[in-house]
Amino acid sequence: MGIEIERKFLVRDDGWRRAVIKSSRMRQGYLSQSGNASVRVRSDAERGWINIKSVTLGVQRQEFEYEIPRSDAEQILDTLAGQPLIEKIRHFAEIGSHTWEIDEFEGQNAGLIVAEIELSEAGEAFDRPAWIGTEVTRDARYYNTNLARKPYTTWQAAIADQPPGQ
Repeated sequence: MGIEIERKFLVRDDGWRRAVIKSSRMRQGYLSQSGNASVRVRSDAERGWINIKSVTLGVQRQEFEYEIPRSDAEQILDTLAGQPLIEKIRHFAEIGSHTWEIDEFEGQNAGLIVAEIELSEAGEAFDRPAWIGTEVTRDARYYNTNLARKPYTTWQAAIADQPPGQ
């Protein structure tokens, strides 16, 4: 069984940029986001993947990911995936014995930057760089599946539309 153990954080400032060792532009879209799992297709400049992930809130979730031809991934994203697509640049930064993935979102999620770290066990210790801010691991708004449904750029508009005291 595939298990993903991941923690997710907002970033305080651009200090993470100095630690980046490589970056990759990605597009991803969802084929299904209901029931017990989401089904996602992702591509970068070289490869494509299909991913099935449990819709469990928290640090640990079931995850199965398989490489598919990039051309297939692009066709699926262009014709079958729900809109809007998630567009981002994923930056990789090595801090201590871990690699952080910093997602700098574009398109309808522009302005959002989230740092993630994958762990081998839920309680594993890790170095917290100074640029790490608030943990949002358990905040479902920051899950990519939800960002595809309710993009980050719409959040402030939704707050502004609420009556006072809400």
